[in-house]
Amino acid sequence: MSGQDAGALVLAVREDGDVAFERLLEPVLQPGYRLACGMLHDPAAAEDAVQQAALKAWRKLGRLRPGEPMRPWFLGIVANECRNLQRSKWWSVLKGAPHEQSRDMPADAVLGGIELRHALRSIGEDKRLVVVLHWYLDLPVDEIAVITGSSVHAVESRLRRGMHELRRRLEASDVER
Repeated sequence: MSGQDAGALVLAVREDGDVAFERLLEPVLQPGYRLACGMLHDPAAAEDAVQQAALKAWRKLGRLRPGEPMRPWFLGIVANECRNLQRSKWWSVLKGAPHEQSRDMPADAVLGGIELRHALRSIGEDKRLVVVLHWYLDLPVDEIAVITGSSVHAVESRLRRGMHELRRRLEASDVER
């Protein structure tokens, strides 16, 4: 969706409401969910985070500048929702729950997925966010910079450091096996 189309939809949302907002939000819900899954490693919590982000986007739609793309703006809201959820006292209870989908997967895939999630959780939040945005959502560095409110150089640096730390932690887990 082009910036002009999004701008027209934002105006329509202000006038018409629900239907126009759904059309504006629909293309960014799946990337938002993928981002939340990558950050939270829990599909149910990811759904909750995206739902909360959609509600906040509805309330803050007036802050979306005309011509500004919807995706980076919405993904920034999703990332903040995930951070807020991780800071809540309930997160420590939720993050230890087993995932239902792991029952049907081969043992090696489950173990690899668990090790990757554990390694991702162990790197800093700022590095984890750019790694997830780049590798899970396949977003370009300049769009990640908009989402995180950082410079392109800062995003590149965090991505490089995050990938280095992730590799180091995964290699250490391979040695332990």
